[in-house]
Amino acid sequence: MFKKQYKILSFMFLLAFAACALFVWWGLNANNIDYNLPRRLAKIIAFIITGTGIGISTVVFQTVTQNRILTPSVMGLDKLYMLIQTVLVFFLGSGQLAMLTRKFDYCLAIALMSIFSLILFKGIFSNGTRSITSVILVGIVFGSLFESLSTFMQVLIDPNEYLVIQDRIMASFNKVNTSLLGISSLIVLLCSIYLFFCHRNLDVMNLGRDISINLGINYEVKVTKFMLIISVMTAASTALVGPVTFLGLITANISRQMLATYRHSFVMAGAGISSIFAIAIGQLVMERIFNFGATLSVVINFVGGIYFIVLMLKEGKK
Repeated sequence: MFKKQYKILSFMFLLAFAACALFVWWGLNANNIDYNLPRRLAKIIAFIITGTGIGISTVVFQTVTQNRILTPSVMGLDKLYMLIQTVLVFFLGSGQLAMLTRKFDYCLAIALMSIFSLILFKGIFSNGTRSITSVILVGIVFGSLFESLSTFMQVLIDPNEYLVIQDRIMASFNKVNTSLLGISSLIVLLCSIYLFFCHRNLDVMNLGRDISINLGINYEVKVTKFMLIISVMTAASTALVGPVTFLGLITANISRQMLATYRHSFVMAGAGISSIFAIAIGQLVMERIFNFGATLSVVINFVGGIYFIVLMLKEGKK
């Protein structure tokens, strides 16, 4: 049983491993290996952390929301990250900000994004609405608010400070802060382990709220837990490399189509592996072929935007 899924998952893993190995070893020689190898290995770890966090969290989010065209960014978490970075530069200035450790900035972003999600879920569920649609709609409204506030402060700020903000909010795998890899790995690993242990609950929740409750799932409690874990994983990935809006949308749907199974243990693993492959091969092309002529996040968001429109059209026809 599930032999086909195991074979497909193994093939996807081999592709991702080959892409990571090619990224590490392409262009290495005796003259540059001491300099390039540690930096490339740090990037590979960042690829794995980001890809796993975004891929798995998107699959779980789509299951909870019962919608295959939504991603956690719809809750406004990426916009909140942009606002946090803008506020820090606006009030502290780039000089004062440079004196703060990157870990402080990272932990602050994760804490504020997680607190925002907790307030959002608790505030809506405590009113008796208990609707995921309400969470998404409120998240979109707050996302627009955060983006407007960020734009307002960016207009007022000094042009040199504005460049600092752009450098901090643009997703980039070129400058990975190795001091953040340990805590990011721990966060994503613990969240992923918990979600894989709960994969049977997710299989049942995929059938819908009413059926899940009839089958003994404490739906509201599980939704709240999963949403908070999604927020933490998204926050950890975003705070490490910046917002990559459409990556999860692409890889989660590709994983579902290729594996063709209801089992979340397969789909989550496939989404995480697909994300790692997409980041590794994309960054390889950007660095070695286009010589940093474009950023990977721009390409991903462009392709993801087109893919999002295609999914919207398919859902409309259904």
